[in-house]
Amino acid sequence: MPDAAAARGPSLERRDALLGLVLIAPTILVLGAVIVYPLLSAIYLSFFSIYTPTLDGNWVGLSNYRELLANGGFWSALLTTAIWTVGTLTLQIIVGVGMALLLHQNILFRSLARGLVLFPYFLSTVVAVLVWRWLFNDLYGILNAMLMSAGIIDAPVNWLGAMPNAMLSIIVVGAWKFFPFVVIAVLARLQTIPETLYEAAKIDGAGPIARFFDVTLPQLRDVLTIVILLRTVWDFKEFDLIYLMTGGGPVNGTRTLPLIVYQQAFGLNQMGMAAAYAVSMMLVMLVFMLAYLQRARAAS
Repeated sequence: MPDAAAARGPSLERRDALLGLVLIAPTILVLGAVIVYPLLSAIYLSFFSIYTPTLDGNWVGLSNYRELLANGGFWSALLTTAIWTVGTLTLQIIVGVGMALLLHQNILFRSLARGLVLFPYFLSTVVAVLVWRWLFNDLYGILNAMLMSAGIIDAPVNWLGAMPNAMLSIIVVGAWKFFPFVVIAVLARLQTIPETLYEAAKIDGAGPIARFFDVTLPQLRDVLTIVILLRTVWDFKEFDLIYLMTGGGPVNGTRTLPLIVYQQAFGLNQMGMAAAYAVSMMLVMLVFMLAYLQRARAAS
């Protein structure tokens, strides 16, 4: 009997292993189709000079990368992308954490406020941009009208057609559009912080500000770390909001790396060079991500 049970054991394990492979196979196929294949295709195309309308091209090796690195436009766009990412992410964290702290309190119509705060995040980017472009319009925009009526400015400000106004404007719009994500994550964590920690801090004589820095902020560290990582990646590759707001202008003042990829592929019809820009953008993000993971591992 023991021998028979031992003989059935490995067979059962093999069946379980086979069942596990069958169950996970659809996920692997989907990930391979939507992530691995496009990634490998982009890397492959970056070694060719390809005319976009016909997809005809020839092998050029590393020429696209040499031209890219020698071109000042890449470094300028990289700096612009970094400014946009840091600026909008900073505002998202500040506004998101502040709003989450407010919505965590027992305020009037709290449930309604929690629902309304998600409105920007779920609003279509196209609709949001149309509204904000109207607000920022230098001739009939309500923002200039309000500032002039309040006596803050004497003449209309060209918010989207001059620098640094254009960069500041898209940073504000980006922060407004995406800060609800921070609110959701932070508010969920706030509701799990033990109330005993605040009671102990009050007994020790800690005021509201001290309780925030000594109790709340340390408890939010892990979730903020994840939020910052995710939003950094998403903001770095943001395309539609910037493209619809300024198109990369004025001149190239707000032209980020994703916009260059689009311009190379469909404006200049250089699909190979566009792929090289996309791969370079991925490598930049990979460097920052590895540095972040190394620092997080050292801190833990």
